[in-house]
Amino acid sequence: MRDEYDFSKAKRAKDVPHLAKLQAETRGKSRITIMLDNDLLVAFRSRAKVEGIGYQTLINQTLRQTLGSHPVDEETLRKVLREELVSR
Repeated sequence: MRDEYDFSKAKRAKDVPHLAKLQAETRGKSRITIMLDNDLLVAFRSRAKVEGIGYQTLINQTLRQTLGSHPVDEETLRKVLREELVSR
């Protein structure tokens, strides 16, 4: 590794298309610090590994299910729009 790096020609993430897209996709989330019991963390990590997803994603999904709130996916949105257009 170098002792020093030259960032004088570096671009901001918003000026690099694929990085800007990634930033836009994550705008609906907030970084927080939360304390969880170790056994819960082990369980979520194990379950997430089996399901092939990240443990934080699994925790988020579990909290959504508990609250009864689900984000609208594309298929559901299309179904609702079709129903509304037909009824007019």
